[in-house]
Amino acid sequence: MTKPGSQIKGMKMLIFETNQQADPVLLAEAVRRSHPDIEVQPAHSLDEALRFAPACEVLIASPGAPRQSLIDAMPDLGWIHFVSAGTDALGAISFGKKPVVTSSRGSHGPQMSELAFMLMTAVLRNFPRMIENQKAHIWARWPQGLLLGKTVAIVGVGLIGEMLAARCKAFGMRTLGVSGGRETAPGFDEIVPRAALGEALGQADIAVVLVPYAPENHMLLGAEMLARLAPHAVLINLARGRIVDEAALREMLIDGKLRGAAMDVFEREPLPADDPLWDCPNLIITPHIGGFSDNYTDQMIPLLLENLAAWKAGKPETMRNLVSF
Repeated sequence: MTKPGSQIKGMKMLIFETNQQADPVLLAEAVRRSHPDIEVQPAHSLDEALRFAPACEVLIASPGAPRQSLIDAMPDLGWIHFVSAGTDALGAISFGKKPVVTSSRGSHGPQMSELAFMLMTAVLRNFPRMIENQKAHIWARWPQGLLLGKTVAIVGVGLIGEMLAARCKAFGMRTLGVSGGRETAPGFDEIVPRAALGEALGQADIAVVLVPYAPENHMLLGAEMLARLAPHAVLINLARGRIVDEAALREMLIDGKLRGAAMDVFEREPLPADDPLWDCPNLIITPHIGGFSDNYTDQMIPLLLENLAAWKAGKPETMRNLVSF
C-alpha cells in the first residue's frame, strides 16, 4: 500500500461512480481545481475503470463500484472514499493490504430527512388515495393525520438521525432515539439503548429505520419486534432491506395490524416486478432514492477535499468518516 503523501507529485486518483448519485466528471473537476498536482481520471464503466486502475492509489467510488477485479488491478491502492454512507461492498472484497476507507456519512442528511417527511405525511394523510381519486375525478375528504404531537422513534442515531430529529422538532414532534452507543444527541428528547428497541417501538406513532447494515443488524426488525408497533403506527425503512423482515411487515399490513408503511430499500433491488410487496395494502414504495438529490455532487465535495488534504499531508488518522472493516 502506498504511504499517504509519499508520492504527491505523481498521485493518481480514479473516480468510478455507478449509482448515479455523484457526477464523476464534476468531482474530477473539483479535485483538479483544488489540487492541480493530482491526476484524476473519471470512469463510467468497469472496463474504463480497469484501464486506469493500475496507476492509481486513490479510488472514489459508489457502493457497488469496487469489484474484486478492480481492487486486484490496483496494487498501490491506499485509500477508498465512498460517495455513499454505506460501505457494504467491503464485505465481499479481499484485500492484500487493507486500504484506508472513508465514507460520505452525513452528506445525505437533507435528502434523507426530506424523504422521511414526504413518506410520513403521505401515509398519515393517505396521499395515494388522493392521487387515485384525482385520476378518477372523485372529490372525497377525510380527517388528515398530523405530525404535531406525534412520537417518532428514530432507530439509528447518527448524523442523518440528528438532522431528521431537528426537523421533527420543528414540526412539534417528540423525538425518541434508539442507539447502540450514544446517550445524548442534538434534537432528541430521549435516547434509549438498543436493548430497549421493543419498548421504543411500542411508544412510536412513527418509526424511522436509519441504522447501517451490519451482521448484528440483520433482520433487526423481525416479526417479533415489528409486533411491538401499535396498530396506529407507521414504519419507514430508509436504511437497508435486510434490516426489516419484509414478509412479516407485509403480513401485518394485510391483516390491518399496522396503519401503514413506506420502504425505500429492499432485500432484492431492483424490486422484482412480481414481488408481492408491490400490491401490499397501505405500503408506499420508493426506488432507493433516499440518498439522491439534484445537487449531491456539490454536497459531498467539501468532505472529499478535506479528506484529500489530510491524505496528502500523510495524516490519514485525521480524515473524517473513517471506516473500520
